[in-house]
Amino acid sequence: MNSKMRTLASLEKGEKAKVNKLYAKGKLLQKLLDMGFVNNVEIEVIREAPLFDPMELKLHNYNLSIRKSEALLIEMDVKE
Repeated sequence: MNSKMRTLASLEKGEKAKVNKLYAKGKLLQKLLDMGFVNNVEIEVIREAPLFDPMELKLHNYNLSIRKSEALLIEMDVKE
C-alpha cells in the first residue's frame, strides 16, 4: 500500500491520515502533544471555516479546531 507525506493543513474535508512528525518547538510543541497530536494517531478533517482557517478535526474520539499555521507544522502519512 502506498503512502504519501503531507502536512495536516493540506488535507481536505473527509480525508483521514496518521500523524508522522511534529515540527513545532517549545510551548507550541507541548500544546500540540497535550491536545493529542502524537505519532500514529488517526485524524479526520471534519470541516473548515469559510475562509479555510481554522479547521475542525476529529482525533481520539473528540473534535477540536486548530489554526492552519499550526496544522502546517504537523506532517501526516496519507494512505492512497
